Amino acid sequence: MKNKFLFLGIAAALFIACESDDTSDIVINDNSVTTTNNNTGSDPDQSENTVNLSGVFTENLTLDSEIEYVITGPVLMSAGTTLTVPAGMTVRAEPVGVNAYIAILQGARIIADGEPDAPIVFTSNAGTPSSGDWGGLVICGRAPINSTPNGSDDTATTEVGGLSFGGNMPTDNSGILEYVRVEYAGGAIDGNAELNGVSIYGVGTGTTIDFVQVYEGSDDGFEFFGGTVNASHLVVVNSEDDSIDWTEGFVGSLTDVYVQHGDSHDKAFECDGYNTDFSNEGGYFSAPTVTNVTVVGDGTDDGDEAIRLRAGTQGTFTNVVINDYDEAFDLDGDMGDNPTGQGVLDDLLNIVDVTFNNVTTNLKNDTGFTFTEADIISGVGNGTGTDVATWGAGWTVGIN
Repeated sequence: MKNKFLFLGIAAALFIACESDDTSDIVINDNSVTTTNNNTGSDPDQSENTVNLSGVFTENLTLDSEIEYVITGPVLMSAGTTLTVPAGMTVRAEPVGVNAYIAILQGARIIADGEPDAPIVFTSNAGTPSSGDWGGLVICGRAPINSTPNGSDDTATTEVGGLSFGGNMPTDNSGILEYVRVEYAGGAIDGNAELNGVSIYGVGTGTTIDFVQVYEGSDDGFEFFGGTVNASHLVVVNSEDDSIDWTEGFVGSLTDVYVQHGDSHDKAFECDGYNTDFSNEGGYFSAPTVTNVTVVGDGTDDGDEAIRLRAGTQGTFTNVVINDYDEAFDLDGDMGDNPTGQGVLDDLLNIVDVTFNNVTTNLKNDTGFTFTEADIISGVGNGTGTDVATWGAGWTVGIN
């Protein structure tokens, strides 16, 4: 079994192993203690009731709503532990980029169970916050990924931090994210190593991800690295890279998704069948079910692509509205390892009930396979999207 090991002591040092997915090695030496530290007042902007958090936690950590918490480095919840965050709480992170993030390791759980009128907010501690101030949430599960052999317990490692993820447990339970907002997070170290608002690595169907927003992120909003999790009521506003991203054989579902672009952005969806930096050892492709989607572009850039489908990805999009884009669906691939077009011909990649508003090109085919728009898209004009005004009321920010 391929895996990595954490060595824990009174002072926690995280030693990073090489990446099995061929991304760059990232080394983070964290010498903070494994428990919380009360601030002693050295920072005049922090009260004595402030607690700084960083390090590897080997016991459960339950945050106290009467205390202000500041993430000052990587916070790593090790196997067998649970991080519990009460409804209505705001947790802040020092604006040190990808050097501050919260990671739920394999076998650990996060219970961040907010309420519509009391969401949980993870945000920047900067006086004037901006995208990329901190690294966001990282959740590592044991569900299958296609960058390892199908049916095996082998694991890959995350792009930042070298944390193990994946396995052969489709029902993996990594906890609950419900009525949660992640602000000013994400960021890239280089072209192959990045953190997103919420990075979801090999997470399974036992995990709840529902009513979660990523706001003003520097990299992707949500990125799904394989796994089987069924996520719903997702909002991404003003992410500077892709809003929704999947790769490594993601086969879960996404239901009720709202994406709104600002001035700086890339795709609303960027969808890969496998990790092209590594290989498709599992021999299958991403194939999620995506239902009730509204994508709002800014309508200013020629060549803007709302949804990019590539590297053999499969799946079904149903009930979609796309507003203000040059290109709605862009399919990329080839007749070799990236047979996105073959998925269309085999009826494994479909778009059902979609409405295009102020869209120049409905479909662009760069797959090398020959097919018509009607072979993949049906029910043009029938899409109604998602009713974010109703289910997003009270806990989201920045929606037009």
